[in-house]
Amino acid sequence: MSTDTPTTRRAPNHSLDRWRSPRWTLADAPRQDCRTAVVTGANAGLGFEVALGLATIGAHVLMASRSTDKAEVAAGRIRQQVPGASVEVLRLDLASLDSVAAFAGELRASRQHLDVLVNNAGIMAVDEGRTADGFELQLGTNHLGHFALTAQLLPLLLATPGSRVSTMSSMGHRAGRLAIDDLMGTERGYGRWRAYFQSKLANLLFTAELHRRLTTAEATTIAVAAHPGASRTDLGTKGSSSSNRAMSSVVPTLTQPATTGALPMLRSVTAPTVAGGDFYGPRMVWAGHPVRENPSRRARRAEDARRLWEVSERLTGTTAPI
Repeated sequence: MSTDTPTTRRAPNHSLDRWRSPRWTLADAPRQDCRTAVVTGANAGLGFEVALGLATIGAHVLMASRSTDKAEVAAGRIRQQVPGASVEVLRLDLASLDSVAAFAGELRASRQHLDVLVNNAGIMAVDEGRTADGFELQLGTNHLGHFALTAQLLPLLLATPGSRVSTMSSMGHRAGRLAIDDLMGTERGYGRWRAYFQSKLANLLFTAELHRRLTTAEATTIAVAAHPGASRTDLGTKGSSSSNRAMSSVVPTLTQPATTGALPMLRSVTAPTVAGGDFYGPRMVWAGHPVRENPSRRARRAEDARRLWEVSERLTGTTAPI
């Protein structure tokens, strides 16, 4: 495990990795037999491809989804493509802290270990809304829901040597600004893209602070992150704005397949060389095979990461055991 925290050191320059490192594919991943992975948002898009990839290399995959009907269909597709695949569907609505608590409680009651947590589910540039607990919908789903989920599953992860937590961010995090005193946008008013970019920056600040705390605790669990570049999913198309309509036209033609977009996440949770705090993205930033990536300067601000963690604990009523 790396003992440095990305928020407290000068970011390493991984630009040469893009050209020197071999092109990583799922064939390079070690087998994941006897390992259990939770993948949020596993019924479609990147989450489906991550779940499929993990099942292909032998993991038992818990497909966490708000719609169990859609997840069962997705699980059937995985079983068709991977004979003998071990997949299980569980309900999880990240926009409801009660649902998060029920999901985590069920896992803690039924299992003694958890090897991988993939915080993948997310929404992008949607119309203004609130979660069941009154949070701005994008921050509440993309960050606060996953924060609460991770905190409540940490007992299982900490009990599992070599476990990993990887959170899906976005190249859009570079445009993000953390408004720590106005996270919900109540004073500034709602901006769909501003809210999305902030939530993706929050994903990386959360990862950095989780990494710092795990390192301080000398845990064998590591926290990492990934982003998919520009990948062909329906993210960004669900909304009533002109930008949503533009995304519906652009996504099918100017993006890479979700199978490729899922590779940075798959590398982050399987590759033996991954260290705590690492961040993986496509070789060409928006497309290509995964390499180590540099988070933005704002994603490496230790004080912002610490404050966001404290505010997230207060908002969710969840205290992590580290």
